Parts: sequence; structure tokens; C-alpha cells
Amino acid sequence: MKTFVFRNQTVEPFLGSDGMTYSGYDDISHVPEDVDRYIWFYQVPVNADSIQLSEEVASFIDKLDLVLNRVDVTKPFIIFSLENLFQLRLTGNETAVAESVTAFNRHAMQLSIERNNVKWVDFGEFTSRYDASTLMNWKYYLMSQMMLNPKLADDFQRWFQRLDEEMALKRKKCLVLDLDNTLWGGVLGEDGIDGIKLGGDYPGKAYSYWQQSLLQLSRNGVILTVCSKNNEADVVEAWEKNPHMVLKREHFSALRINWRDKATNLRELADELNIGLDSMVFLDDNPTERELVKQMLPEVTVPDFPDKPYQLMVFFKQLVERYFRIYRVTEEDRAKTQQYHANAMRKAEMGRFADMESYLYSLDLQLEIIPADEHNLPRIAQMTQKTNQFNLTTQRYSEADVKQRLDNGWHIYGMSVSDRFGDNGITGTIFLEPVDETTVNIDTLLLSCRILGKGIEDAFVKTVLNVLRLDGYRHVTAAYLPTAKNGQTADFYDRMGMACSATEADGTKRYDLALDHVYEIQNYYNIKVL
Repeated sequence: MKTFVFRNQTVEPFLGSDGMTYSGYDDISHVPEDVDRYIWFYQVPVNADSIQLSEEVASFIDKLDLVLNRVDVTKPFIIFSLENLFQLRLTGNETAVAESVTAFNRHAMQLSIERNNVKWVDFGEFTSRYDASTLMNWKYYLMSQMMLNPKLADDFQRWFQRLDEEMALKRKKCLVLDLDNTLWGGVLGEDGIDGIKLGGDYPGKAYSYWQQSLLQLSRNGVILTVCSKNNEADVVEAWEKNPHMVLKREHFSALRINWRDKATNLRELADELNIGLDSMVFLDDNPTERELVKQMLPEVTVPDFPDKPYQLMVFFKQLVERYFRIYRVTEEDRAKTQQYHANAMRKAEMGRFADMESYLYSLDLQLEIIPADEHNLPRIAQMTQKTNQFNLTTQRYSEADVKQRLDNGWHIYGMSVSDRFGDNGITGTIFLEPVDETTVNIDTLLLSCRILGKGIEDAFVKTVLNVLRLDGYRHVTAAYLPTAKNGQTADFYDRMGMACSATEADGTKRYDLALDHVYEIQNYYNIKVL
């Protein structure tokens, strides 16, 4: 990715040289067009004259606006917050510089709300990790105008790499929790419902904060599950009767409470939720259990669990920053727990029917085909970043990428799926690139794993093909690009009746289809095209 950096100091050791080009110091005269994204990395200069310095900082707002008005609105623009790395006050009541810094940061945050392509980065999250003497080394500043200590470059790059993933809406999907001495203090089978440490004074208070924080994580789209060696009836009773219990049965999407080995249970949880093992983070206070999972399931992330309850909130912060934080949470993220609960009910319901068709009729499936717009664009972009299994080409797109394609005339649709058990939200998308007046290419086709198994993918594509035919298109091209995870889609276009026109050395298959008839769709799908 080609990136252009606007800066007022030396930052090359931190952002690197791979694909990076840099402005002159405090120079906004040149705004290149042949780049993929921009970074604004200005920091508060060194100046003992606080009035003069505050005016200079205030001028950054106008400079930023001038640049933003010249860049392509479809290209990502990352703004680092202003931080005063060398705070100098000659009197105790000087506030002018701080006020200018606050004004700039508020302006930048507002821009990130108003413009899809703008992302605001809290640089203070990084700088707050170090004391003032570590942050800035005057030797390097005086020799090369480098305010940030170059010894922090490796730490910065790791931090910024994770930020890149957050902005691309990439994170782990599922947190798997042990119970005894993990979700609460003590052992339920020995201490009883009222004897476990939860609520009240320390250490119970630490576990209450911990559970409250995990609940917020769930509300922001992370799937919570349980994998514990325990008697399930005892756990259910504790959830129901312990008055200090914050996390209860309804907050967990799946359970494995038994006496089997935890590697086997984790495999079953992944199968039940239809997610990859590499989407899971496993927490257990027992180092032997952690080591078993590390050895048997290396794809699962297994961090060390804190030794003392008072360390739990610091540990929670680390979990969020390393694995679970994303730049923006969608409504579909917030509904994850309920959606996976509903999936469990659907599976239980399936056992009541002798054939699949009767089961599908019973679900009252509702499919809405929705054109991409500013409201659903974040969710559509997020799916391209996260979906691996049913994804024909595994193209990864940012919000700005999706908007750019819309502006270039692409047809992009999302699919919302609901049934009598609940609403899954937007869980499918298709990107159609017009080639000419009668030909369109399927650039991206994907569905969330949690709606698979009901033939919805066939109904979705057939509906879109019928819409294309009504719009005057007569020819469709497509491709399947194999990855390590999308093998289940290898023959999807073959099953849809498309002709394979070429198979390349890397396994990529090219397809053609003549839109010469209307596709019939089973009537147990209630489909609305908006």
C-alpha cells in the first residue's frame, strides 16, 4: 500500500520506508494523487513562548482542512491526535497550548464522524505508556528533529500494526472462558454457590469488575462461550441463585461444561458456532489446561492468565487492545450473542422434521436484498475483512474502498436474513463490477458462516441474477480464488450452472454465464428486493 505522510518532524523510523513517502516538515504544498492512503502525523513543537506555540498549534486545523479538501474522498486518511511530548509551562496557570491541542483533537474527531474515509487515532494511548524522559531524547531531536525517541520504534510499529487491523475491522470473534478461579474466585464444587468469590470486598470485587467488563465486550460483538470442567447443573444453579453474578446463561452463545479434555470441547464449540479455531481466545487459570490447548490446537490464542485477582482489569485492557478492539462496532456486532443463541434453537428445531424442505418452510425465512449505502457500508466492509469460509475471492475492502466502487458505478448489495427465531442482520454481500452495458463481473461474493446450511446462498445469487437480467445485463463473469479456508465454495459456481472457462495454475477458476432465463427460487424463501 502506497502511503503519503504529512508531518512536522522526523517520523521515518516509526512508520518505515516500505510504501511510505513523506512531506517536508510542515509542508502541505504537495498532495500526491498516486497513493492509496494518507497519514497526518503532526505533533506539538517545542517552544517556550506559550502564546506563539498555541497559535501555531491552532493553525494546524486550517492546514488539515486544506489538505482534506484536496485529497480523494475515497482514500483513507488517518489523523494522529496531537500530543505535547515536551510540556513546558513558565507559570502554573498557562492553558493556551492545552486548549489549542484539545481544539485540534476535537476537530479531528468530528471529521472522523462526518467523513467515512477519515480515521482518528489516539496517539496518547501509545505515549501514555512511557514517562517524559523516555518519550523524548533531546540528542535525537536536536540532531534530526525527531521528537519521539527512536528506541520506541519497534513498540510503535507493533502498536500501529494492531491499529491498522482495528481500522480494517479485524479482530478475534470468540472468547472462551473457564469458570472456577477464572470467571469467579474459588471452586464451585467445593465452595458452593455462596462460597465462591464474587461481589463484596476483595477478591470478590475484582471478579465483579471482571464480569462487568466481559459483559460490555459481549455487547460490542464478541461471542462469549464457556469451556469448564464442572457439573453443568451446579453452574446453572449458580447463575440463577448467586445475587452477585453479572454474567449468566443468556450471555453465553455456547457451553461445554463437562469432564472431557478442553481441546475436544474447543473443537466442538468451533463447529457449533461455525467459526475457525483461529477466531478463538481461550482463558483458563490452570497452566496445565492452557498448555494442553496450545499443544493440541495451536490455532487457538491462549494468553497467560493473571495470578492475582487484582490484575484482572489490567489483563482485560490487554485482551481488548491485542485481540478484540475494532474501530467501529456495527449493529450486527452488538446482536451477536442473540444471533448465536437463535442458531442453537434452529439446530434443535431441525431435529423435529423428517426432511429439510419441511424444516425450511417452518422457519419463515425472510431475505432482504439491500443496495449498499452510507448506513450499511461499514457492515459490508467489515464482512469483506472477516469472512473467510464462504468467500469466493476473499477480497478485503475498507469502507473507503467500498464507497469508491459505489462512486465508480459498481452494484453492491447486502443481504439481511431473519426468521421466526430472530434477525441475523446483514450477513451476505455481492460486489458487481459493470464491464460494459451488457456484462457484469462478480468481484466479491460472501456469506457469514452463521446463515449457511439452508440454501440461502443459492437464493441470494439467483435473486441478484434475476435483478441483473431485468436491468439489461445479459452476461456474467466470475472467479473462484482458492484459499486455505474457502474450499467449501470451490464448486459453487458450477452448481449455479456457470461454465468454467479457465483453470489457472494456482487453482483459480474463471466462469461465464449467459443471462438467458429467469431463475426459479423455492417459495420457502420470502425475498424482498429494496
